[in-house]
Amino acid sequence: MTTAASLAGYTTPIPILRQSLDGPNPDGSYSYSYETANGIQAQEIGYVNYVGTQTEARAVQQAQGSYTFTAPNGEVVQVNYVANENGFQPQGSHIPQTPPAILKALEYNAAHPEQNNYGAQ
Repeated sequence: MTTAASLAGYTTPIPILRQSLDGPNPDGSYSYSYETANGIQAQEIGYVNYVGTQTEARAVQQAQGSYTFTAPNGEVVQVNYVANENGFQPQGSHIPQTPPAILKALEYNAAHPEQNNYGAQ
């Protein structure tokens, strides 16, 4: 006898309390936001920015936004971020920070490139 298995982990969909969307627009801009009944909130704006020199500018899609949710341990987590030519850059109190000694070493290495002779014979 064959029986249909229920979907593991299936739950009732969470209602969306509010939602807005603008775009994508011809200039590459957009925005959206939403909030759900279980406390998740998110918003983002995006736009095209030109980086580089005036003669060698290139279009880069950029975004900035935030989202908030409640972690399984009950902690409310908020993340603010930008995403641009340098990648995704999140910030939040739950994200581990670089220890001061490591940060100081990285700053020193950046300020003294002549001492970075990796692979030199």
